[in-house]
Amino acid sequence: MLDIIIMLAEIFHAQQKQLYMVGGTVRDVLLHREHSSDADMATDAHPDEIKRLVAPTRPSAIVLVGERFGTVRLHYDTATETDKSTLSIIEITTFRSERYNPESRKPEVCFGTKLEEDLSRRDFTINALARNPLTGEIIDLFQGQQDLERQIIRAVGDEPDKRFDEDPLRLLRAVRFAAQLNFTLESQTQQAIARQAAKLQKISRERIRDEMNKLLLSDHPAKGLDLLVELGLMEWIIPEVNELRGVTQQPIPRSVSTKDVYAHVLRVVERSTPRLVTRWAALLHDIAKPRTKSVEDNKVHFFGHEDVGAYMARDILKRLHFDREFIDTVSRLVKLHMRANAYTSDWTDGAVRRLMLDCGEAFPELLDLSRADITSYRADKVNRATARVSELGERCQRLKEEAERVPLKSPLDGNELMALFERGPGPWLRPVKDHLLGLVIDGVLSPDDKEEAEKIARTLLDTFED
Repeated sequence: MLDIIIMLAEIFHAQQKQLYMVGGTVRDVLLHREHSSDADMATDAHPDEIKRLVAPTRPSAIVLVGERFGTVRLHYDTATETDKSTLSIIEITTFRSERYNPESRKPEVCFGTKLEEDLSRRDFTINALARNPLTGEIIDLFQGQQDLERQIIRAVGDEPDKRFDEDPLRLLRAVRFAAQLNFTLESQTQQAIARQAAKLQKISRERIRDEMNKLLLSDHPAKGLDLLVELGLMEWIIPEVNELRGVTQQPIPRSVSTKDVYAHVLRVVERSTPRLVTRWAALLHDIAKPRTKSVEDNKVHFFGHEDVGAYMARDILKRLHFDREFIDTVSRLVKLHMRANAYTSDWTDGAVRRLMLDCGEAFPELLDLSRADITSYRADKVNRATARVSELGERCQRLKEEAERVPLKSPLDGNELMALFERGPGPWLRPVKDHLLGLVIDGVLSPDDKEEAEKIARTLLDTFED
């Protein structure tokens, strides 16, 4: 990747054009973070000039991300140390000069000619850094390197409110960076975020969704989520999360940290595997507890919270414009998490099979969610619950291998049943097939036992017709 960057810089320099590494690319180099296969660069060349200048480097693709934003994306097929081909992406953006339109959901952008002006329009000091690829010189006009050392997120310039006016999505980006880097928000920047929180209403749901995804996949998602709540941003993203605060799971809570639903959810998110489906399911798995809470005989209950929660999760994810498959998977995990948590060794194979079938391809994520849902501070309780989840996983693997050898299906398919009873298709067929398949799932009937299946089908049909 660095070889390509230097080659591009030499080409631009030969044509009297500036080209700098900028933003997160420079920040991550200075933090010694793992290098990604992406790089951001800035130039005084316009998009048509960029496309002409990069052509000799033979990128596999040149994509104009948005001409009005001045970004050209270059794809390069590069070889790694293991000789495996990988895709490297370099985005080159014309120096920007942004104008704020309070009626717009996105900032207006016009092209600039100076690096200094471009850096002054960036969001945070740690991102307002540039590096000359040919000399290694770092251009730092706003003490970004000092803020990296101090581990703080600080808005560029003396007026943080102005930075957030230019693009209110920066309110959420500040929190996301804090979660990714485990940094602290500088006090004036934090105060400005709290003042401007309501401006998130102006941001498209898709942009908010994308930032939330990055936050949830960060190393410190609980920190980010807590900041969203404390600064008033969550009210404009998922207001239902705010309802979790102060909802205790015992009539007389012994420990707020262990029995408060909000604190519990943050711990589950933190403990879950950093996969998008799992992290969203962890965030939403108890979302309905405030709305289903009841107290009977001095015990707190949340009857049906998994069913109500699945409905709420579906609504929340629709509002954020996730695709149907993602929404279905997360809501299914929310709906089934209590069944997985209720598993005990005396479950029949049929009960385990039904859970696997109901969950489908997302079963590994359901196990992960169940494992993350163990947030007790008592070691003995944690050990027992962890062993329970492990046992469920082992049984599922065994049953999966058995199903691959002998697929779970009714001994008699629809055509065989119609031929057997000399009847055409109709409403009588589905319940017979479902009943036979259910017996196979429960282990009562063998998938290849057609003789027994015929006896059962005849008895069942006689019962229906009586």
